[in-house]
Amino acid sequence: MKRPRHNWEIVASNLAEAREEIVCLERLIAERRISAEEFEIGLRHAFHHLNFAWNIRHLPTKRYANLTHEEFETWGRHPEEMNQI
Repeated sequence: MKRPRHNWEIVASNLAEAREEIVCLERLIAERRISAEEFEIGLRHAFHHLNFAWNIRHLPTKRYANLTHEEFETWGRHPEEMNQI
């Protein structure tokens, strides 16, 4: 059985978004200018993009560009199959 191809463009885009958020969090922490709430929101944002990178890795770009709200919510969640690792 042939494995689906990865859409590296979408994966890379989501990894870049996660990295940007983490760099921002690191800067705010180093400057001691972050609240617990800001930290949580930022970390949730980074995790959302990491989860997305995994969950949509086989999705064609055209399909990714037309996500429903439900898909956006679902694919931003922690991947169930990673709980088994």
